[in-house]
Amino acid sequence: MNFKRFFAVFKARNIEFFRDKSSLGWNLFFPVLLLVGFSFIFSGDGRPAYKIGLLSQQGQSESLEQATLAQLRFIDFIDYNDVDLAKAKLSRHSLDLLVDYSTQRYWVNEESSKSYLVEKIFLGEQFGQQLGQQLGKQSAFTRLESSGKSIRYVDWVLPGILGMNMMFSCLFGVGYVIVRYRKNSVLKRLKATPLSAFEFVSAQLLSRLFIVMFMSLVVYSGCNVFFDFFMLGSYLDLFIIGVLGAFCLISLGLLVASRSKSEELIGGLLNLTSWPMMMLSGVWFSLEGAPNALKIFADFMPLTHLVAGARAVITEGASLSDISFHVNALLLMSGVFLLLGSYLFSWNTER
Repeated sequence: MNFKRFFAVFKARNIEFFRDKSSLGWNLFFPVLLLVGFSFIFSGDGRPAYKIGLLSQQGQSESLEQATLAQLRFIDFIDYNDVDLAKAKLSRHSLDLLVDYSTQRYWVNEESSKSYLVEKIFLGEQFGQQLGQQLGKQSAFTRLESSGKSIRYVDWVLPGILGMNMMFSCLFGVGYVIVRYRKNSVLKRLKATPLSAFEFVSAQLLSRLFIVMFMSLVVYSGCNVFFDFFMLGSYLDLFIIGVLGAFCLISLGLLVASRSKSEELIGGLLNLTSWPMMMLSGVWFSLEGAPNALKIFADFMPLTHLVAGARAVITEGASLSDISFHVNALLLMSGVFLLLGSYLFSWNTER
């Protein structure tokens, strides 16, 4: 391997990226806007877990039971005067329970899991003293308390947003570039030079890795000043799992673009690759409790291991040994993608 040729391609690709102001701005501001949006939406002392509609009439005073129920935390109480409108809201799962204290009636939606649970809470609040006496006769429980800094949703979703941004940058930043080079005969001309395929692919891989990690560090460091992200683990471990995840995603991008000849085709292939990962890799929601078949399918996606490993480091204080499954999975996938990408790589546009 000739390091002079390698460094020339590496430097040229970096200059090409940083001169593209639109691409640079998108990679910087897109994750920031998402983090700011989620921080604003999910700010406050916890979002309400349930919504209860309370039927009331004009001039009707609030009953003692209604005042007691309204003291429950993390439940949003909404007043309604129109019973038909309230029942329609309940049927569409916009409400979890509808209560009318004037007639001593309540409605539930039998098809809603939230409605089932909030009914138990409502009944428990109404008959709590009697239930407490029954439990006290059966066993003696001691109430203990625990406190600590809460993990906000913006802290939990942070690895997913950064991982998603890395995924798009790795896949599209490598795939489109190589196809454009191939379509414009740049690769064909490079083939006539002493530059080898290994030197070209390695330079593209490391250039994109440098760009992705640099942009991720800038976004994380800048946002951390304002959001003060929750962090239990080591920043070094977080950086390592980020490098491994980015390397694996870049290798996947090289594989997808190894023989693609048109930008239309590579666009479809990259969307086919990225969208399942964005939806099923734990970016927006946890896969705990999901069917085993779905979990197994998600384990074959690099973004799953990147997000899960980074989230474990941030929220659980996990070390690299604790997330060895994710580390080994990323290393194995990177090797497979690189071998297949090198074997299938084509310089020319001819079929």
